[in-house]
Amino acid sequence: MSDQKIPQVTAKRLPLYYRYLEKLHAIGKQRISSADLSEALQIDPATIRRDFSYLGELGKKGYGYNVTYLLQFLRDFLKQDEVTNVVLVGVGNLGTALLRYNFYRSHNTKIVAGFDEDAAKIGKDIDGITIFGMDRLSEIISLHHVEVAILTVPVNVAQTTPARITAPPPVRIHHIDLTSELQTLIYFLKKYPADEDAEESLEEVANKRS
Repeated sequence: MSDQKIPQVTAKRLPLYYRYLEKLHAIGKQRISSADLSEALQIDPATIRRDFSYLGELGKKGYGYNVTYLLQFLRDFLKQDEVTNVVLVGVGNLGTALLRYNFYRSHNTKIVAGFDEDAAKIGKDIDGITIFGMDRLSEIISLHHVEVAILTVPVNVAQTTPARITAPPPVRIHHIDLTSELQTLIYFLKKYPADEDAEESLEEVANKRS
């Protein structure tokens, strides 16, 4: 089951479900329906049921989902008990903020080192995380068995490309552009203003836009 391929849009929502189920479990909630999940997470109930259907028979009609069982299932599926070591490249304002945020406290992700070309930053610690020069990158990656790198650098520094970073297989790149996300939000606000009677969800609108 852990190797099962699911749609990427579903994969992006699974951590959201997981975090909410953690909160429910903490307060002793025993079961929840897709309608309740929909109200809390603002995701269409049909979408929730479809997401879970990719993973198997996780709930029962008329009963909903067992919170403990679903939480444990998602924990295993998302490999929450396996710690992923991460390095951060680019210790500017955004990079520093990420280093100060304790991912390991609430996630299965641990930033083990930061990297920068600024000699004034090399050798310093930020909340216990040491900043190294770029010449130590391969060494630290090998030492800590690092699988993920976060790049918080200007796009022209990351790679001299006209649009997006490219990499050979099996490297996978996930783009998180805050400016683009903000522009998308503004587009939705202006083009599709909130309407309680609207039949389309934002997800459906986004699908049409793409």
